[in-house]
Amino acid sequence: MDRKSLLAERIVNYSISLKRGEKVWLEYSNVDYDMIHLLVQQITKKGGIPILKHYEPKETKYLMKYASVNALQLLAEQDRQVMEKMDCVILLKGEDNKYEFSDVPLEKRKLYDKYYREAVHNRVRINKKWVLLRYPTSAFAQSSKMSSEDFWDYYFKVCCLDYSKMCKAMTPLQKLMEKTDKVHIVAKDTDLTFSIKGIPAVKCCGDKNIPDGELYTAPVKNSINGKIFFNVPMAIDGNFYNGIRLEFRDGKVVNCDNPNFDKVLNTDEGARYVGEFSFGLNPYMTRPISDILFDEKMAKSIHMAMGNSYDDASNGNHSAIHIDLIHSHSKEYGGGEIYFDDVLIRKNGLFIPNNLLVLNPDSLV
Repeated sequence: MDRKSLLAERIVNYSISLKRGEKVWLEYSNVDYDMIHLLVQQITKKGGIPILKHYEPKETKYLMKYASVNALQLLAEQDRQVMEKMDCVILLKGEDNKYEFSDVPLEKRKLYDKYYREAVHNRVRINKKWVLLRYPTSAFAQSSKMSSEDFWDYYFKVCCLDYSKMCKAMTPLQKLMEKTDKVHIVAKDTDLTFSIKGIPAVKCCGDKNIPDGELYTAPVKNSINGKIFFNVPMAIDGNFYNGIRLEFRDGKVVNCDNPNFDKVLNTDEGARYVGEFSFGLNPYMTRPISDILFDEKMAKSIHMAMGNSYDDASNGNHSAIHIDLIHSHSKEYGGGEIYFDDVLIRKNGLFIPNNLLVLNPDSLV
C-alpha cells in the first residue's frame, strides 16, 4: 500500500473508526485531489456517506476582516445545522501561506472565533468523532526549511507511526499523572510549580489529531506560580513568536514579555489562565517546523495552553482561546527537569523511572 493510501485508510478505519451508514463531513483546502479521492473511496468502501466542503483560506480571511456579526451568525447557523447531522468530521488542510492571516486585526479574529468557530466547532464538532490534520505542500516544506522530498518522507513517518503501540506505552505515565499532586518544572529561565491533583490525564493516540502523540491534563486553575520560558518559536494566527516568557501568580499570568502576545491574553478573563498541561511524545518529531499541530507533539517537550480547558480534563477555565505554547527539554534547548511530588521523572527530555522508559524516543521508533 502506498503512503497516501495508508494514511487515508488509517484516517477512516482508525482515527474516526467509521461505521456503515455514518455521515462524514470532509473539509479540505490545498489538498491534491488524489488524496480526496482516496478518502472518499475509503469512506464509501466502509458504507459511509461523505459530505465534501472546500475551505478556502483567503475567503475566510476576507470574512474575518469584513463580515458583520450578523453575517458570522448566519454562516455559523447554516454550517451548524449540517454539522449536527454528521457522525464524523475530517478536517484536512494544506498550507499555502502560513502568514495569510497576519493582516487580520486581532479584534476581527476574536469575533470570528466567538460567533463562528465557537458555535460550529467548539460546541458541535467537538462532540463528534473527528480528526484534524495538515497536508504536505511545497509551502509547508518551505516553512519547515526542508526540500519537498525530505518533507514528504518526514511527514509520512511522523503521521503514520504505530499509534496503538504508543497508546499502550502511555498507560504508566497516565496512571502516574492521575496520582500526582505537585508538578515542578526547572530549566533555563524557568521555575514553575502547580498541582494536577484530581484532574484526568488523557492519551492522544491518533484518534483526534494526526500527527499525534501527547498525554494531557490541566493544572488546578489557581495553583500555578513561578515563571516559564516557552523556548520553541512558533507561528500563532499568522504572527511569529520567537519564544515567550510568562510569569504566574496564583494561576494567572501577571507578566508577559511580548506585547503582541499580551494583547491575546486580554481576549477574556480566562485567557490569562492555563487550560492544558501536556507531554509531547512523538519520537519522529525531533525539531519544530512552525506548525503547532506538529510541534506540540515534539519528543522531549511539554506544552501548556493558555485559555480554555478540555471537557475531558477540565480545570473549570473557560475562554475563547486555546493557544499551545511549547517548552523543550532537549539538550539543544538547554535541558530541564520535571518533578512529580518532588521525584525526578524526566531529565533533559528523557524519562527516568523504569516503567516510563518505554516512552523515550528510542523505544517508540
